[in-house]
Amino acid sequence: MIDRRPFASLGGANHGWLDAKHHFSFASYYDPARMGWGGIRVWNDDTIAPGTGFPPHPHADMEIITYVREGAITHQDSLGNIGRTEAGDVQVMSAGSGVRHSEYNKEPGITRIFQIWIEPRTRGEAPSWGAKPFPKGERSGQFVTLASGFTNDGDALPIRTDARIVAATLKAGETAEYPLGADRQGYLVPASGAIEVNGTRLDARDGAAIADEAVLRVTAIDDAEIVLVDAA
Repeated sequence: MIDRRPFASLGGANHGWLDAKHHFSFASYYDPARMGWGGIRVWNDDTIAPGTGFPPHPHADMEIITYVREGAITHQDSLGNIGRTEAGDVQVMSAGSGVRHSEYNKEPGITRIFQIWIEPRTRGEAPSWGAKPFPKGERSGQFVTLASGFTNDGDALPIRTDARIVAATLKAGETAEYPLGADRQGYLVPASGAIEVNGTRLDARDGAAIADEAVLRVTAIDDAEIVLVDAA
């Protein structure tokens, strides 16, 4: 089952400095049919104006993954972490028992991110933050794991949930497969380019809620950049 969710159907709000689109209910956007998918609770498609961003604010008991699509985001938190994450790279914050953080676009141009929230396995653990570069060449023509809650996923950033975040870059006409498993739920978004997933077409920034699909066969119609969350 693949439920295509066209970009034009997403909720959202334009705050001037922030143009936010929501794949799931968030803030003032509420749709009882889009409350989450498996352990995924938030997938926001944010465009942030230069010199602006999210001022310090708190979170607790949530795994927050930021995938930078364009520009860069600068993070600072109450744990003392400071970091700048560039396009194609990923940062992870395990909010745990509680943390305050800010996220600013300090670049001369716009920054575009996907921000993904996933429910943790357990609550109240010590908060943490990490970031890592993932050169797009390493995921050319194949899916690679960016963040994972499983110990056998090598160099992926650790998250405290039964999920993994994977990405691929495909040239037009290329195909990559991902073994999702029929007992898992996936949510897939092409950050750019049009693709087909098991025969279902998705255009750039459309979402696909996926269940009961053992293997995902993704074919690029255009050059494409793809992000997938594999969740329980």
